[in-house]
Amino acid sequence: MPKQTTRREFLQAVGTGALGLALAGGSAAASEARPRELPFYVGTYTDGKSKSEGMYLYSLQLSSGELRKVGVTSSVVNPSYLALDRGRRFLYAVNEVEEFRGQKGGALSAFAVEQKTGALRFINQQPSLGGSPCYVTVANDGRFVLVANYVGGNVAVLPVRGDGSLGEAVDLQQHRGASGVNPERQEAPHAHCIVLDSSNRHAYSCDLGADKVLIYRFDARTGKLTPAPMPFAQVKPGAGPRHFTFDPRSRFAYVMNELGATVTAFAYDPATGALSEVESVPTLPADFREANTSADIHVSPDGRFLYCSNRGHDHVAAFAVDARTGRLSFVADEPTRGRTPRNFAIDPTGEFLLVANQESDTITTFRRDSRTGRLTFTGHSADVPSPVCLKFVAPRA
Repeated sequence: MPKQTTRREFLQAVGTGALGLALAGGSAAASEARPRELPFYVGTYTDGKSKSEGMYLYSLQLSSGELRKVGVTSSVVNPSYLALDRGRRFLYAVNEVEEFRGQKGGALSAFAVEQKTGALRFINQQPSLGGSPCYVTVANDGRFVLVANYVGGNVAVLPVRGDGSLGEAVDLQQHRGASGVNPERQEAPHAHCIVLDSSNRHAYSCDLGADKVLIYRFDARTGKLTPAPMPFAQVKPGAGPRHFTFDPRSRFAYVMNELGATVTAFAYDPATGALSEVESVPTLPADFREANTSADIHVSPDGRFLYCSNRGHDHVAAFAVDARTGRLSFVADEPTRGRTPRNFAIDPTGEFLLVANQESDTITTFRRDSRTGRLTFTGHSADVPSPVCLKFVAPRA
């Protein structure tokens, strides 16, 4: 069972209490033009040489981009990917393992968020019904959590009880087929993410092994997934789709292809969930010849720019988004000042982009130019063992 950091320990770490205001809202926060800092959680690998303790809580100083450690929730095994419910009352973490409670498969853990401090209290765990779960999503109403199992090659849906705890899975969708273009990575289906659209009517799962984006109808009452009329969108053979995101207006969707180092842009039909390919663009310089696997992808809050991370090249690539067509125009590459940039996150204000450099055990911060989309290193970084996933806690409206 994860060790729970006490409220006293977190309050001592927080100090001024500004973090608590960002989490809990209230009259003091409302009276300010904007928060002074924003909290974010860090998911890590705990089984590597870096000896991570579990999940970390940090804050981003909005005046400078400086990072401040607030606390840690220890003894959580491989909490590599995280998700918060919309009310910010509960956090869900995958436990990226291949065996749980003596059975093949991974797990999903639920935590309650202490509103004043951000401290996490362990609630319960459930099997994820597949090995190496690597992505988790919470439905808009908080009633269900969806998880993608990489080794299992499937996606599962678990119900959320009133206290935030997880019930046993109510649905499991097994992916079929494999591309085989890359015999080491595409020998079987490998579900790498599960993402809901803004209406919670459709779910999308990138399968790296099958070179497909699986499209499901999602029943928000029962948690059941059924294949959509267009059951999948095909990407180029050997592309290896990994992560999926929408633009803020939900007109276009974008896929980060890990093996092909490309981004595929799709037009999105909210009525049917169908995806129509617009284009596929490279994320690496034409003269780069070294080993690389692409990782994460996000669109800026204003929808004008798209960013993606490349591991090996160790840069974040920026693209301008055509608001009419969804097409992408390359802007610039920015070195991440670390090795193997895994996940990254744009803060809710859109001013900063933070990168989790897994192999160099650092999180680095960049200021984002909202006019040009370019990134500038702030000079600030934090030493965090094996960081994988960054999740901001947005201030209350």
